Amino acid sequence: MRDINEIMPKIPNMKWGALTNRYPTNNNVKELDKMLPHDKKWHTVFDYEDQVYVDDVRVWKKDKKAWT
Repeated sequence: MRDINEIMPKIPNMKWGALTNRYPTNNNVKELDKMLPHDKKWHTVFDYEDQVYVDDVRVWKKDKKAWT
C-alpha cells in the first residue's frame, strides 16, 4: 500500500493536511490543528459516531467526565 504523502499534492506553506470521510466543521479543524503535528504531511482521519481513526490509530470519543 502506498503512503498517502506519495499521492496527495504538496501545497506551499501547508502546516498539515487531512483526507477525511466527512466534511470537517470549523471546530473539527481546530481540534485537528491541536492534534496533528505541523510536519507538512497528509494524514488520514476517519470520523465515526463513537470513534475517530487518525493514521490508523483509534481515538475513542468519550465525555471527559467518563474518563477514569
